Amino acid sequence: MTRKTISSTLDADAKRSGVFKAQIGEGSYEGTRSYQKSINKYLEDADVASDARAAQPVNEAEARQLVQAEREGKSHSKARGS
Repeated sequence: MTRKTISSTLDADAKRSGVFKAQIGEGSYEGTRSYQKSINKYLEDADVASDARAAQPVNEAEARQLVQAEREGKSHSKARGS
C-alpha cells in the first residue's frame, strides 16, 4: 500500500468514526493539510531569495542578537549536536 493510500484510508476511517471532526488543532489532519497547502503556495508564488535578503540583520548588534537567540533556542533542544 502506498503512503497516499494509507493516508486516504486513515482519513476515511476517521471520518466514519467521528474522530476526524474532533481532531482539530495542533497535530490534526486538517491542520497539517492546511499548513502544507500554505507552504506549497508560498514556495510557488513567493520570491524566496528576496525574502531571505530582507530577513538578514541590518547591523552587527542585530546579528549578535540573532546568534544569541539561536544559542538560547538550541540550549533547550534535546537533539544531539545542536
